[in-house]
Amino acid sequence: MHHAILNEASLHWDSFDMNRHLGMKPLRIVSIGGGTGLATLLRGLKRYSRATQGAVEVTAVVTVTDDGGSSGRLRRDFDVLPPGDIRNCMVALSQDEALLAKLFNYRFATGRGLKGHSFGNLFLTAMTHLTGDFAHAVRLSAEVLAVGGRIFPSTASNVRLEATLESGLKVFGESKIGRSKQPIGEVHLVPAKAKPLKETLAAIAEADIITLGPGSLFTSVVPNLLVKGIPQAIRQSPAVKLYFVNLMWQPGETDEFRASDHVRVLHRHGGGKFLDYAVVNVRSITSALRKRYARQWIR
Repeated sequence: MHHAILNEASLHWDSFDMNRHLGMKPLRIVSIGGGTGLATLLRGLKRYSRATQGAVEVTAVVTVTDDGGSSGRLRRDFDVLPPGDIRNCMVALSQDEALLAKLFNYRFATGRGLKGHSFGNLFLTAMTHLTGDFAHAVRLSAEVLAVGGRIFPSTASNVRLEATLESGLKVFGESKIGRSKQPIGEVHLVPAKAKPLKETLAAIAEADIITLGPGSLFTSVVPNLLVKGIPQAIRQSPAVKLYFVNLMWQPGETDEFRASDHVRVLHRHGGGKFLDYAVVNVRSITSALRKRYARQWIR
């Protein structure tokens, strides 16, 4: 297990040279996670892919345990997988971030039944009902947005997240887990035997680099490792495996956590050690950024 240093958005790995792939086969990157953290990473990878004229191929594996906000309402009303995190990733990888991307992110401010929903979430829900398959709906929607990469839900099963707190208390649902005031012991999927898409396992097996995070540790990153077959595929893959450690603690999930605590949680839920690197920010965080982050967590 090594630590790499994140400095001015440049990654340096002493045993892996990304440039060796230029002019050869594409560098295949599989990014696993959810929430805004994964979308932010994908947006950066897209810029790198453009700069290297397509020498990088990106595949995103996205958690589908969200049960809050627009995604949660659509999940309850239409019995579909939550589309929000998938939508964020589609917009991040879109080759046209102008009108279409803005349309997919457009959120209705008024309207009975519409208020709070984003157009992209409604589009994915409608496409799921038309095709009868969420993963297929994601592929078709990605074509509409001209997405520069592939996006797979971590499972096609309708799963929910359950947490066992260190006190022994159980909390059901991602949105409630994220608001927990007690330390989280471990999380589980319900049902427990959810399976991944075959395409996901193939992408992991063929990857040169596998990334996890940044994002909410227990509710965005770990749920992907709970899908049967994914942690085993990660360990068996010859890819370099790395985890982007969050810049700050997340209230309710990672209070007082060190980078090593993050890694320990990932390995415990993934059934054993698999990471090669933890990418950790060592630069100071400005007071303005701290205040902006704190405002997001005021209850």
